[in-house]
Amino acid sequence: MEALFWVREKNGIRCNLCAWNCFIKTGEKGYCGARENKNNNLIPLNFGKLTLMEVKDIEEIPMFHFAPSSKTLFINSIGKNLKGRYFSNEILKERGKKVEEISPEDLIDEAENKKVSSITFGGDAEVYFEFAYKVARFAKRSNILTIFSTHGYIEEEPIKKIGKYLDGAIVNIIASADQDFYKRFIDVEDITPIFSTLKQFMKQRVFIEISNTIVPKLGDNLELCRKLAEFINAELSSEIPFHILQFYPGFGLQELPKTPLKILEKCAEEARMAGLRYVYISNVDPYRNTYCYNCREPLILRKKKKVEIRLAGDRCPTCGLKMNLLIK
Repeated sequence: MEALFWVREKNGIRCNLCAWNCFIKTGEKGYCGARENKNNNLIPLNFGKLTLMEVKDIEEIPMFHFAPSSKTLFINSIGKNLKGRYFSNEILKERGKKVEEISPEDLIDEAENKKVSSITFGGDAEVYFEFAYKVARFAKRSNILTIFSTHGYIEEEPIKKIGKYLDGAIVNIIASADQDFYKRFIDVEDITPIFSTLKQFMKQRVFIEISNTIVPKLGDNLELCRKLAEFINAELSSEIPFHILQFYPGFGLQELPKTPLKILEKCAEEARMAGLRYVYISNVDPYRNTYCYNCREPLILRKKKKVEIRLAGDRCPTCGLKMNLLIK
């Protein structure tokens, strides 16, 4: 099958799926390593080839307001469109992973058999766009929700195409979108596509949550965290869940320690002061609970694997305020 979003140019092909916009000569692959120019046609090399398929709690994604306390079938495939030192460990792990081939129809059957509420396209979901798109279309017919996980380095047209079928998206930002950090450790010169991605998901009415991994020493600037939160508040919505994530040495920057809790707390406070109503330190207890921003009533309590929901539908049972939630 042919890939989506590309055009022929002199002496090669231009891929317009992600923000790299790779020019690919015959016999060569794009930056992601998953799309190849074969006889002047762009071919996806990873259609239906999964390196991971497992059931997870939706809170692990992290999605806290999207079908709370539900299960999702989390998948990943071959290829990455963000690399650099930050992702070096993930790239090494991917090379040794066993690949399982599956059709979109069989993946839907798998989701139904496992009785999950959703399917999450993990990693950089845009890298296996053609497969994710077909699965999302079939999932809509089967009343299974779909979630697109991305670092946001994707063009707007693909979002428009899949947005008709997607239910949710988690956009994973690193170091508060510090341009210098992206340039030094992720090999990205221009981060503006990330903000365009967020706006386009919003236009397509996809339920958005945003994560921000705070990297100690190199990417823990409080002012940048505040500016990111101000952008979300002004350009998107104050009610978008904002996940502050603790960095840990499992990433490529092995020499760094875990992010100190005090820094995470300060980042969370900056985000709240910028106007965001749902701010979490999402991989650290006890900063994962949801409170009504009007009366501060605890609405969703999360402790390790246990989730306790105290909502009245999608409203606070005390003051009646409607929460920004997607409930299946």
